Amino acid sequence: MELILKQDVENLGFKDDIVTVKNGYGRNYLIPQGHAIMATPSAKKVLAETLKQRAYKEKAIIEEAQKTANAISELEVKIASKVGAGDKLFGSVNNIDVAAALQKEGHEIDKKYINVIGGNVKRLGKYNAVIRLHRDVTVDLPFEVIAES
Repeated sequence: MELILKQDVENLGFKDDIVTVKNGYGRNYLIPQGHAIMATPSAKKVLAETLKQRAYKEKAIIEEAQKTANAISELEVKIASKVGAGDKLFGSVNNIDVAAALQKEGHEIDKKYINVIGGNVKRLGKYNAVIRLHRDVTVDLPFEVIAES
């Protein structure tokens, strides 16, 4: 079943992508939830026209995302956390903590666009996070988890 996504769907695609899914997933979840519409020939023509009109607007958005990506890649982020025995943390550091650290640096990024590689961090050390600023622009953010003093 071919569908046109009306919004970003995790592990499937981005808004305005044409995707092929199993019939049940499309009919029972994506279409009723409003995440997608059927990819009929007329819907594909409408999509092509809207993508053409949006192309020049996207260029400015991508340039802005690139500037933000360059600024973020130059940051040295250190996240302080309470530490127990050895280097083990009380709790964990995740995408919410990385978003808060970036906000302190002056970059407002939604936590759902931040992916900490390896999941939650439970020990001191250096780690990486991938930040998606735009569908075409992602940036790796190295960060360090340090002991709270």
